[in-house]
Amino acid sequence: MQLTVYFFLGCSVFLASGYNSFSKSMETIGKKQYQVQHGSCSYTFLLPETDNCRSSTSYVSNAVQRDAPLDYDDSVQRLQLLENIMENNTQWLMKVLNQTTRLELQLLEHSLSTNKLERQISDQTNEITKLQEKNSFLEKRVLEMEDKHTLQLKSIKDEKDQLQVLVARQNSIIEELEKQLVTATVNNSVLQKQQHDLMETVHNLLTMISTPNSKNNFIAKEEQISFKDCAEAFKSGLTTSGIYTLTVPNTAQEKKAYCDMETGGGGWTIIQRREDGSVDFHRTWKEYKMGFGDPAGEYWLGNEFVSQLTNQKRYVLKIHLKDWEGNEAYSLYEHFSLASEEQKYRIYLKGLTGTAGKISSISQPGNDFSTKDADNDKCICKCSQMLTGGWWFDACGPSNLNGMYYPLRQNNNKFNGIKWYYWKGSGYSLKATTMMIRPADF
Repeated sequence: MQLTVYFFLGCSVFLASGYNSFSKSMETIGKKQYQVQHGSCSYTFLLPETDNCRSSTSYVSNAVQRDAPLDYDDSVQRLQLLENIMENNTQWLMKVLNQTTRLELQLLEHSLSTNKLERQISDQTNEITKLQEKNSFLEKRVLEMEDKHTLQLKSIKDEKDQLQVLVARQNSIIEELEKQLVTATVNNSVLQKQQHDLMETVHNLLTMISTPNSKNNFIAKEEQISFKDCAEAFKSGLTTSGIYTLTVPNTAQEKKAYCDMETGGGGWTIIQRREDGSVDFHRTWKEYKMGFGDPAGEYWLGNEFVSQLTNQKRYVLKIHLKDWEGNEAYSLYEHFSLASEEQKYRIYLKGLTGTAGKISSISQPGNDFSTKDADNDKCICKCSQMLTGGWWFDACGPSNLNGMYYPLRQNNNKFNGIKWYYWKGSGYSLKATTMMIRPADF
């Protein structure tokens, strides 16, 4: 860049700035130009022609002639004045030069800053371009992964639908087989009852034939046909498992119960049995008190009868368990009894042995019995309603043999099922359970 500044110097020195005024001065006055180069700028000085200076000199001379002889001091003063004017103009010119130099430096710095900024903008533009390319690549990859994931989900959904169809078919088959099993079990129980009745009849007939006073002996047998418990029936000579009539202690009431005359020497009175889910065990307090179900299949003998019986003498309790994998286990308590109804049929147990856990799955010390309409547990959540069935729950506790019955492949992770924690855990629902009692001195 080149900056040109014009200066007009005459007999009297002056500076002209601005391009418009300079043009007018050039047009009206004949001038002689002198150019000075300073760095990247040039400076032009315009001096008047000598004729003009002469005319000015003549004027001064005439003036001197007219004004009489000039005083030497006046001339000196005038000359000094002109020198001062020239010096002022020179100083002013130097200021202009300095200002121009500063402007040049500022313009140079601005130019450098502009170049640096342009380079930064260019670098940032390149970075943005790279990021955009990378983003495009990532978007493409994401789209590809989404497509692949969609295909996988569709494949999984198809497999799930097929499995659900297969499970539905298998459930239907299982339900049909369970119905057939229930029918067969009932028929088997009926046959056992008929066999038992037939054996009793034969036994009575043999007694009548072999005894002279057969009529009196037959009457005595008829009077003894009702027993206090199954152990008494076993000791009387009836060693076949089946349904027997028991007499409620201290009353004339009779109860039908199933007697196991084979397990562990026989004489067991069955007080609870679960085997196929045919009986609903989510019952009221009164139903659990009096008993419900069918002694030939699933049933609950009754808390009141068991309480009366176990308070007459010492009884043992055996709990027999089966899982869905064909395994069996048991827990045997050497001392078992139930308190009265006023004491909520509280359970008392001592002396645990067996293969269904070294720790009792019925919480100790004894707990009160609870049903869906009688909450006597130690939990604010009402365990009987939450876990279903009547039981000695404590704070919902590690066992509930009267829970919901779940068939095979539906029996896992069922916390309201038939559970015995210290054998199969809290979420495993068992296939079959039997609770049986007999006198400790049997």
